[in-house]
Amino acid sequence: MTEPTGFSRRAALRAGLLGSGVLATGALGAVPAPALVRRDRPVLTHGVQSGDVSGHSAVVWTRADRPSRMLVEISRDPSFRRARRVRGPLLTPDTGGTGKVRLPGLPPGTELHYRVTAEALDGRAASEPLTGRFRTAPTGRQDVRLLWSGDVAGQGWGINPDIGGMTAYAAMARREPHLFLHNGDSVYADGPLTETVTLPDGRVWRNIVTPEKAKVAETLDEYRGQFAYNLLDDNVRAFAAAVPSYVQWDDHEVVNNWYPGEILDLPQYTEKRVDVLARRAFQAFHEWQPIDTKAAVDGRVYRSFRYGRHAEIFVLDMRTYKDANTADRTGSGSVLGWRQARWLVHALGRSTATWKIIQADLPVGLVVPDGPDIEGVANGLPGAPGGRESELAWVLRQVARRGVRNLVWLTADVHYTAAHHYSPDRAAVGDFAPFWEFVSGPLHAGAFGPNTLDPTFGPRAEFVHAPPAANTSPMDGYQHFGELDIDGDSGELRVYLRDGTGAALWSTTLRPQGR
Repeated sequence: MTEPTGFSRRAALRAGLLGSGVLATGALGAVPAPALVRRDRPVLTHGVQSGDVSGHSAVVWTRADRPSRMLVEISRDPSFRRARRVRGPLLTPDTGGTGKVRLPGLPPGTELHYRVTAEALDGRAASEPLTGRFRTAPTGRQDVRLLWSGDVAGQGWGINPDIGGMTAYAAMARREPHLFLHNGDSVYADGPLTETVTLPDGRVWRNIVTPEKAKVAETLDEYRGQFAYNLLDDNVRAFAAAVPSYVQWDDHEVVNNWYPGEILDLPQYTEKRVDVLARRAFQAFHEWQPIDTKAAVDGRVYRSFRYGRHAEIFVLDMRTYKDANTADRTGSGSVLGWRQARWLVHALGRSTATWKIIQADLPVGLVVPDGPDIEGVANGLPGAPGGRESELAWVLRQVARRGVRNLVWLTADVHYTAAHHYSPDRAAVGDFAPFWEFVSGPLHAGAFGPNTLDPTFGPRAEFVHAPPAANTSPMDGYQHFGELDIDGDSGELRVYLRDGTGAALWSTTLRPQGR
């Protein structure tokens, strides 16, 4: 029977991945090698994931190597006694063999275990099961630990078996988080890999390379192959099986610095229309991530989740609705779009959570250029808000008028880690409440920075950790993730900026103010 399109088992065997033990075993255990199971049974090729957890439900994801039926068992008990069985979707070539199902009726604040199998369409055989676990969102005053980061397999740095693969994922697993917020650039569809890269000091970086990662992605199958590639790493699969995620996208899921309506002038692309590429990338993104489109406000990306008494997470899409990078920087501009901006204001105003955590795919005040133009929010000009800043200024002004306090912005994108405090006392505008922005990345990509801070919203850099040279490889450190620990009794928020080994570089404790 023909395999679903996308990353093929044959390609994996050519790369020496399946059953070879070439990748490091993650901290939570390796996925069984599919080469060892019977050929007449379906095979779950890329592990299992969970995401978009709420107090009473969660999404579970997998992929099979042939058309089959996804089945999920869910239980409080890791032995799966008294497990509830949920019949999932068909796994077919229409979705690249992937599938996901929302599990309803779950108890809040509870660690649950799930077991996934793929059943042959004739019902006569089933795959070897894969197991995972997640914790549903609490409803009360429980302690909460969230991690965030982004930027995976970028700038030519792919899965290197010589260093154990993408080891920052194992470091995150050791922190035993309840939830992971993925800030985007979850793949680098525009960044082909080569088998070796020679570093400035003569050392050689070795990449595992698949056919889909040998060129820029343009077709749907090539975009699917970007997500399939990252899940070949044992550390990534082990983390995904143990920690639920809220995932957003940024630019590299499609092409660097893209915006709607853009026409590329890059010779490596035969398809120049970014809107066409974005549709294909968006389909692959939703096929390969544990995202519930029904939870998104418009069925795409932006959505919110309550996570206990003290936290609500607002997942933004600062890519789909932004104006052109070439647009005027001094007039009005758009990065959220009018509908999403209004949704964010109203949702923040309704929230009764102590901390309103905004999961952003672009930083607020860092200048992110696109050649002579502007890629990010900050326009790089002093004085009153202009361009995309004007839309953000409207959001901050409106939520301040509603008495909303305790905003925390989390992002990655710029490939270093930093803590920024924004205050109207230092700003060109004075009608917003002070807030924090924490930046932490990359997870496994080239390290860059630091970027210039735009003065419009009065930012002050409290901490910066950036590499000495652009595109510093993961071999040399400067990989990062962040951690938020919320005390259930007091509501205090402890923030840690960590390196790729999990070591704390900087921390602070935030105490809630008013609403």
